[in-house]
Amino acid sequence: MTTVVSTAALIREQLRRSRLAAGLTQEEYGKRAHYSPSMVSAVELGHTAPNEAYLTRADEVLDTGGLLTSLRDLGRRDGEPVWFRPWLEVERVATQLRCFEATMVPGLLQTADYARAVFRLDLGLTADRVEELVAARLERQTILDREHPPQLTAVIDEAALQRFAEGCAGVLAEQLRHLVACARRPHIRVHVLPQGVGLHAGLFGPFILGRTADGSWLGFLDNQTGGTAVDDINEVATLLGRWESLRSDALPRQQSIDLLEEIVKPWI
Repeated sequence: MTTVVSTAALIREQLRRSRLAAGLTQEEYGKRAHYSPSMVSAVELGHTAPNEAYLTRADEVLDTGGLLTSLRDLGRRDGEPVWFRPWLEVERVATQLRCFEATMVPGLLQTADYARAVFRLDLGLTADRVEELVAARLERQTILDREHPPQLTAVIDEAALQRFAEGCAGVLAEQLRHLVACARRPHIRVHVLPQGVGLHAGLFGPFILGRTADGSWLGFLDNQTGGTAVDDINEVATLLGRWESLRSDALPRQQSIDLLEEIVKPWI
């Protein structure tokens, strides 16, 4: 039987091999790279995922010729499921993005810990695969930090923001604070669909819409096992109509921020 090695595992192994080839203990390497021995050990054991700064410094100290950061870039491209990659290309060129979520925070606005908690719900995923998906999600979010980011408007059902429970309250509290910070950015709008609305167009399911430079709209539908890109004119028109209904039912921007702050207040 063929064993498939994840990109995360490959990076860890290459880090360890490069350190040993340089004749350095974890403590010696940590001193040169300005990381604690415990951090070096946690990375090599897979307890902590190395970020870009860590791998860039490792490439410098271990003189790998940029191998580690190149592997991370490869992992980013491979991290997202195959069925989702076509939509990523739409997001990367979109001038406007509109998304609706009824059960969770939209992926573009998730913190690493929140995304990790969501991915861990799939018991079929290994720890390495979870970390690959988290890294890919954070990479996806970089479109919001570029010089000319898309205008993102998100409508989120209030029920998705009230999932506080023992063991995950801290993660959700951090996520809501992050949402507030995102909502205050000039190119991001977050609107909460209050529970008092009752039946609404979003009950058909979550979706994303992206507007390209030529003015055309494309859509993406999520489901339990994957997702579907939507480019049919009539189907996109249906999604746009449902979007307008949801947006009109949602709270205005500042009221949404106020509600988010009110929800998280008991957990601060």
